Amino acid sequence: MAKKSLPKSLQLGRAVEWPDSPEKAKLDRVPNPQAGTNYLVRFTAPEFTSICPVTGQPDFAHLVIDYAPGQWLLESKSLKLYVASFRNHGAFHEDCTVMIGKRIAAEIKPKWLRIGGYWYPRGGIPIDVFWQTGKLPKDMWVPDQGVAPYRGRG
Repeated sequence: MAKKSLPKSLQLGRAVEWPDSPEKAKLDRVPNPQAGTNYLVRFTAPEFTSICPVTGQPDFAHLVIDYAPGQWLLESKSLKLYVASFRNHGAFHEDCTVMIGKRIAAEIKPKWLRIGGYWYPRGGIPIDVFWQTGKLPKDMWVPDQGVAPYRGRG
């Protein structure tokens, strides 16, 4: 079986500069070889970091992104670079979570996408943010996101 060549515009397989903001980050997509099949793809970013827009302090989250691909797959290296671009980005938890979900949905046009942002406590309060597109395709199995509710110590 011959390998299909991927576009040279992809970040995959070559050195690229780390983007210093989400706006400068590029999300790449590749053709889905199983486009006629409903299935789930999950990306987990357990060490997501951004900056509080008020205090400048770091904020940390565990992100879980689930999507049912359509014609496109999200290329993982570009997602890693995009997620890393938030390290110096000042935005509230809700804005970061929804912004990531909307950007991915716009780039790959999945059949369905959801993102769970499980933010670690600051000021004693954890914040969980959830966003999704449309309805889940019929006959899809979607496992629980697997992130335990925050219980504090003990």
